[in-house]
Amino acid sequence: MNKYLLEIGTEELAYKFIPSAIDQLKTEFTKALNENEIKFADIKIYATPRRLAVLIEDIEEKQDDIEKTIKGPMAAIAYDESGNLTKAALGFANKNNIKPENLYKEDNYVWAKICQKGKDTKELLKTLAPEIIMKLKGTHFMRWADLDIKFQRPIRWIVSLFNNEIVEFELATIKSSNISRGHRFSKTEVIINSPDDYLKELEKANVIADVEKRKSTIVTLAKAKANEIGADIVFDKDLLEEVTFITEWPIPVICSFEEKYLEIPEKVAVTVMAVHQRYFPLYKNGKLLNKFITISNYTGDTFENIKAGNERVVKARLEDAIFFVHEDTQKPLISYLEDLKGVTFQKGFGSVYDKTQRICTLSKTIAKEINAPILDIERTALLCKADLVTKLVFEFTELQGFIGSDYALRSGETKEVAQGIKEHYFPLNAESETAQSIEGQVVGIADKIDTVVTVFADGKKISGSQDPLGVRRATLGILKTVLAKNLNINISNLIKLSIDLLPVNIDNKEQLYKNIKEFFEQRLIILLSDKYKHDVLEACISNKDVLINLKDLIERLELVSSIIKRENYSPFHESVNRIIRIIKTEDKFSNVDTALFQNDAEKNLWMMVKDIKENKLTLEQLEDKLFSIVPFITEFFDKVLVMDKDEKIKTNRISMLNYIKNECEKIADFSKIIN
Repeated sequence: MNKYLLEIGTEELAYKFIPSAIDQLKTEFTKALNENEIKFADIKIYATPRRLAVLIEDIEEKQDDIEKTIKGPMAAIAYDESGNLTKAALGFANKNNIKPENLYKEDNYVWAKICQKGKDTKELLKTLAPEIIMKLKGTHFMRWADLDIKFQRPIRWIVSLFNNEIVEFELATIKSSNISRGHRFSKTEVIINSPDDYLKELEKANVIADVEKRKSTIVTLAKAKANEIGADIVFDKDLLEEVTFITEWPIPVICSFEEKYLEIPEKVAVTVMAVHQRYFPLYKNGKLLNKFITISNYTGDTFENIKAGNERVVKARLEDAIFFVHEDTQKPLISYLEDLKGVTFQKGFGSVYDKTQRICTLSKTIAKEINAPILDIERTALLCKADLVTKLVFEFTELQGFIGSDYALRSGETKEVAQGIKEHYFPLNAESETAQSIEGQVVGIADKIDTVVTVFADGKKISGSQDPLGVRRATLGILKTVLAKNLNINISNLIKLSIDLLPVNIDNKEQLYKNIKEFFEQRLIILLSDKYKHDVLEACISNKDVLINLKDLIERLELVSSIIKRENYSPFHESVNRIIRIIKTEDKFSNVDTALFQNDAEKNLWMMVKDIKENKLTLEQLEDKLFSIVPFITEFFDKVLVMDKDEKIKTNRISMLNYIKNECEKIADFSKIIN
């Protein structure tokens, strides 16, 4: 079984680049091999801070030989009157490297068979490998020495092996070889005799190249280290990934700090350790300890210097934090409100204080709509941004909300208000939880609505690479909260109210609302696309303003998802869409006049339609009724000419069909559904 190994050795790569490089390498090699018709079984990618490696398993030694038939010019053009080949035929032969005598005639055309020998895979890789390396993209790419090429960090060595044979090429003045390098503090050179030896030879040199193995090693060793002192360790997913990508040989080291620093809010201490210093905090019985684990990238057996250095750094950071907390809490949280007037929210749209007042108005409106505790919600809205001007949040901006919550409790605010201040930023990302408290839910929705409307009113472009003020995240946060907590909130009215509250004149409020509404609908489709088919989403969103009642949307999505699975759905779909096509070409409707009926098919259909019109039906009941009238619709189209010459009769018939269309649209626009 043939294997190919490529390793790009570099100076320390930025850890955020490594996951992207892993994906890019797999994608590009898969694409290149498929395009060159080189068969293979699997592609594995390995990565550390100093290397990116590709291992291709069961790769063919050469392309398959190809025999194909190609078509030339018409026979009448290819041969002259004497039956000799013309310039056109000779040109065709020359272009395809075919001997003229090998051309043959068939179906009035000239043809030729071409036998194309498959190229050697090793020869192809000499070109493909360096090309793919240079295709990698990312931020902060650099040049080094006097080279014209750019890469994330300077390339120092390249391993390129097909089985035990070196696939030679040169890149950035580096010639490929079978010589890799071990850990920076281990032996320098590692000879790789075969791709099969790659992982084990590197491990001998203190390098765990397999990302998943390195990650599991960190977890196993860190847990064991924590157990030595009877502590528990919690692995944050992002932190674990970052530590995995900044180490080659991970060794856990327990460090500590003075207990007095536990007096600061736990979130602050954890942020200092985990976010700023990449440490894993330790707990006992759910309580934060004054100890933490740092993962060293070290091959020695003495760790006193590592321990002392990390303890010295964390002490300085925690000392700053305890000072800021002491300074900030000299006055109550409400006293910071006035300082928000000096902080610009968005140029032309007032200060953060002005935004806070808008949040208060929107929050009060929502609270009244859903019968929520107005006083706590108003107080939460008033204080939700106050911590932005505290010293601690200025230093640790990622703690906004969390610090406000802690300071609110210290200032004597209720637990409900404090929790609402913290949670109004939720969800913090795509995977995080939504707010649990009604205060956090309501104020969070109000805050995000104001942000979204402001960005759209300012005319900012939202694209794949641009998301001013996190508008996409804010919109999804609103939708997730309303759906997850089953809140009966009219988002459309909130958008309109938010537009009216803006401190600027809007030339065309209707168009602004329409743009925002469409953006919300697009986010809804993305949010719900994992659960519902795209055409079902389009059908249920396009037929009414879904932002008025998201609960109704979910009910209709569930209903339509079941409807399209019914055995008798096809005739229903055909009948309804025939009606929709007719209605789209007509705009004349009136009340149905039974005196204008010409035959029983009209009367029978109208009796069924009238039964639906005159009863208040649930969506499920409406579904059953609509399916029950399908035979009557079929009979109607079989026996009735809708486009009658008599304009009154024609309009009467179209009007009856329009009633059916309108009833269907209470569920969905079935013309959007692919049958």
